[in-house]
Amino acid sequence: MRTHYCADVNEEHIGQEVTVAGWVSSRRDHGGLIFIDLRDKDEVIQLVCDPADNVAAHKVAEDVRDQFVLVARGKMRARGEGLENPKLKTGKVEMVVDSLVIENRSKPMPFDLNDEKVNEEIKLKYRYLELRTQKSYDIFKLRSKATIAARNSLDALDFMEVETPIITKSTPEGARDYLVPSRVHSGEFYALPQSPQLFKQLLMVGGFDRYFQIAKCFRDEDLRADRQPEFTQIDVEMSFCDQEDVIKVAEKLINDVFAACGFDISATFKRMAHSEAMEKYGSDKPDMRYDLAMVDVIDIFEKCDNEIFSSIAKTPKKNRIKALKVPKGDEIFSKRQMKGFEEYVRKFGASGLGYFQMKEDGLKGPLAKFFTEEDLQAIIDRCELEVGDAVFFGAGEKKLVLDYMGRFRIYLAEIMDIIPKDVFEFLWVMDFPMFEVEDGRVKALHHPFTQPKSLDYEDIEEIESIAYDIVLNGTELGGGSIRIHKEEMQAEIFKLLGIGEEEAQDKFGFLLDALKFGAPPHGGFALGLDRLIMLMTGASSIREVIAFPKTQKAQCLLTQAPSAVDSEQLKDLSLRIRQQAPTA
Repeated sequence: MRTHYCADVNEEHIGQEVTVAGWVSSRRDHGGLIFIDLRDKDEVIQLVCDPADNVAAHKVAEDVRDQFVLVARGKMRARGEGLENPKLKTGKVEMVVDSLVIENRSKPMPFDLNDEKVNEEIKLKYRYLELRTQKSYDIFKLRSKATIAARNSLDALDFMEVETPIITKSTPEGARDYLVPSRVHSGEFYALPQSPQLFKQLLMVGGFDRYFQIAKCFRDEDLRADRQPEFTQIDVEMSFCDQEDVIKVAEKLINDVFAACGFDISATFKRMAHSEAMEKYGSDKPDMRYDLAMVDVIDIFEKCDNEIFSSIAKTPKKNRIKALKVPKGDEIFSKRQMKGFEEYVRKFGASGLGYFQMKEDGLKGPLAKFFTEEDLQAIIDRCELEVGDAVFFGAGEKKLVLDYMGRFRIYLAEIMDIIPKDVFEFLWVMDFPMFEVEDGRVKALHHPFTQPKSLDYEDIEEIESIAYDIVLNGTELGGGSIRIHKEEMQAEIFKLLGIGEEEAQDKFGFLLDALKFGAPPHGGFALGLDRLIMLMTGASSIREVIAFPKTQKAQCLLTQAPSAVDSEQLKDLSLRIRQQAPTA
């Protein structure tokens, strides 16, 4: 049906007969001459339909409209002087059409394919039309390159690709499962996997040594711009390894993928302890493209005459007082703006936000009167302030302060427009806490199969794990850990999590049994492929890099899923829909 793709046609084909096929990107009638821009998978070529050359082809062209599907045959010629289009690979040539066939017609488009401001629900309903755009094609072409590069990289490192089950057992892994009712086993359910975690550990017990998978995963959780109910990850596990071995493989994989996609990145990535990331940036995924690090000043504030600050400072283990310096902030922000920042942090639970301005004659601002000259100088030295700088202070309970000051740091960077574009800053965040306590309940911060550094502790929240996250430009790209490979250690972790022997056997019995049969030391990681492509392409949402994504309400507007099913299907599954009582 075609002899060439549009992108393959150039000056070398002048005088030759060529056949191309695609969709009409635009049509222009210049009073006899009809010009058609025909687009295939990744390029546009200009067709010229001249009644002086071919009356039949011109007659067909008169009936052509945007997005019609055409097959065109004709001779290539050079474009006239001054009529070349440098934006196109085919911009120096055009086809004089001898034969034009309309393979299919198109209704008027429900939206302008080139309009970036079209309502997203409309674009998702007609997602297949948005996929026709050059922008979408380029995204998925890059995604394909990245996936192939990942497979090639891991294959070269002697990893074996193994597919693990999609319908499996429901296990508590931090998010809600998507449940699948069983027809054969009435009243019982499968679950879609949140990750292949348990199966890849079993593969290590099976002696596979090095496994990987481009895995589909599912989580029934609230959605954000970088989250979908189903997503794809590059999943990796290896035996007889330590943390350094895993990190080396991950960095090699990421470098190979970026190189295949035309990007040059650092061969090794920066590292930072989780505790340092939280204390300096208020986040376990800090964006390292800019600084704005927080400084601890709780010891200085303990001596001030402000009772609120001094009382907070008396319990430095529980509380924090953090300073955030903004270079030239006194020159950038008005007093009104600085006071307005308080309203921003209040949205995240802050009771207030203090600030100083660095003037020629020292620190000025509402808080200055509560400090001695010596303590003001200590703040200047600690924060390394220079004339023209502003410094903001958050005070209160540790987790709260780190959270809202971390958010405030990002907010300032955005409004100051200091975040570099087209830069990739990778960071390993290491030594995560093993546990967190919420409402008196102990929970695994990552998952309960992570190996702790030690179980010798006074405070359970101080136990560190051999876990690591890979962060790119302030987004968690993925992470992993060294796993527990001994049954006794796994049982102890379950005990600390309040999971009794009977519950552990019920939920994880197959893994616990496997650990009794010579499980090797092992560890691994997973990288979010969707997030990786989103960051590579600069897409504003993860939905742009998934062929058929869901909305923020986990709906597919294209297929109208989820949807009701007929009563016979429910009967086969022994299910009955219970109507909810109307709310008052």
